[in-house]
Amino acid sequence: MFNFDTEAVDRLCAAILSLKNADECKAFLEDVCTISEVQDLSQRLTAAMLLRQGRNYQQISDELGLSTATISRVNRCLNYGAGGYGTVLERILKTEGGAADENK
Repeated sequence: MFNFDTEAVDRLCAAILSLKNADECKAFLEDVCTISEVQDLSQRLTAAMLLRQGRNYQQISDELGLSTATISRVNRCLNYGAGGYGTVLERILKTEGGAADENK
């Protein structure tokens, strides 16, 4: 299992936290990730949002093209993970004017 408690991960977190706006974030992601990695990350976040809205695996799979195995992993992390999805969804949905926990 990957150890998140390293100097390198701390540096990556500090780099992300240093970004000031969406344009800086997009530029960083473009430099540090492949197109496929950014697409995968954005689709997983969207899947978490749709799961919170009560959508089922098949609906999400049809809409995003994700496998049900990936959606299941997102759901497991959303419900039993470290809390990262919950924190992010709560914050971004507030800025988008939505409710983070419609079904909780």
